[in-house]
Amino acid sequence: MGLVEGLTEFLPISSTAHLILAQQWLRLPSSEFLKTFSISIQLGAIIAVVIMYWRRVLNNREIIGKVMAAFVPTAIIGLALYGFIKRYLLDSPLIIAWALIIGGVLIILLEKYYAKRQIKTEENNNLANISYSQAILIGFFQTLAIIPGVSRSGATIMGGLGLGIRRQDIVEFSFLLAIPTMAAATGLDLIKTNLNFSPSEIAIWVTGFITAFITAILGIKFFLRFIQKNDFTIFGWYRIGLGLIVLIWLFI
Repeated sequence: MGLVEGLTEFLPISSTAHLILAQQWLRLPSSEFLKTFSISIQLGAIIAVVIMYWRRVLNNREIIGKVMAAFVPTAIIGLALYGFIKRYLLDSPLIIAWALIIGGVLIILLEKYYAKRQIKTEENNNLANISYSQAILIGFFQTLAIIPGVSRSGATIMGGLGLGIRRQDIVEFSFLLAIPTMAAATGLDLIKTNLNFSPSEIAIWVTGFITAFITAILGIKFFLRFIQKNDFTIFGWYRIGLGLIVLIWLFI
């Protein structure tokens, strides 16, 4: 589970979907601990981002303000829908399958539609020049990821491309936006569960956390190299393929 979280968290393919499908295919019994585990091992991925970007963020404090501005819509909507999401959406492979397929189609279509516009604006943008209004809009795009399978990074990245933000800049902004978003989601879930873990569960959590941390660093480095020469179309096709596999698995 830690491997799955770390390798998929920052790719536009939905780490939540992959974690839920992994626990289904591994036949892990559903429990409150498993749900909390799946959410809270994201802390490993968060710390990976902090370690890789802390110097750059501290050298440009304005980035912090823009990241927090983008976080506000997610915080409000996520808090309001927390109970509904955990109770009804996290155990639904059918919702995940359709979210993967629809999201994959949208990625492919948006890549084609915005390709020319992105080339024209690519030289005029950088991470520091993302405006506060753009940051807030990106935050609203991120709220779509409350649906398992949508992908937090995918929603923010495609929304940013639609706003004319350079590909690498919106990817890195998505990394930074993950810090308050996942920290808040993890913190809220741990508070709601009263940290009521047994010693064996704590050992399991630590194992997942460390694995997610290591693999998240590898995932981030891979993604940054990948986008230098490629677009996101391949991830769209991957999502469609995985979604179809899930549907076949559900109905056979």
